[in-house]
Amino acid sequence: MTKRTSAKYKIDRRMGENIWGRPKSPVNKREYGPGQHGQRRKNKLSDFGTQLRAKQKLKGYYGDMTEKQFRRIYAEAERVKGDTSENLIGLLERRLDAVVFRAKFVPTIWAARQFVNHGHITVNGKRVNIASYRVKEGDVIAVRDRSKQLAIVLEAVGLTERDVPDYIEADHSKMTATFVRTPGLADVPYAVQMEPNLVVEFYSR
Repeated sequence: MTKRTSAKYKIDRRMGENIWGRPKSPVNKREYGPGQHGQRRKNKLSDFGTQLRAKQKLKGYYGDMTEKQFRRIYAEAERVKGDTSENLIGLLERRLDAVVFRAKFVPTIWAARQFVNHGHITVNGKRVNIASYRVKEGDVIAVRDRSKQLAIVLEAVGLTERDVPDYIEADHSKMTATFVRTPGLADVPYAVQMEPNLVVEFYSR
């Protein structure tokens, strides 16, 4: 199974932050932006630029999904009763690839999308190969028996750089995880500060 290392590291460099908290991120060595003039790009961002950056960072975190996908999720978050920024985070965290990543079945969100697409995951006993599939509270997500000994799975379980959040109950001996509840922003273990309120401002312009 291939890894999209170049893409995720480009996002880190572009944002100037180690978005996923990975020890190999180039930002750990070079905090300035990519390119010939990266070190000189320190201009203060406008309000629009700050909002755009917040949107690009959040969108990039979940595997750099397309603008169309992200805009559709935002539109749904806006329709649901309650705080739009909290709803947005809840919808993003209910994506199957996000749950697989949070449960530590794979090391990165990029790998999670590919892992799901390749048919290695079941939801409530049925195989699901759509990364954007939305899980519900109480759903049981499991690695298929024939996939439990894959190197990428064994590597992920042994990672110490992140823990499984409390809105997911994971049993790594059985390679199963239960989605307990929909989280809010404060529940999600982002490695850097996410500002979904600025995303709301961006789309409300």
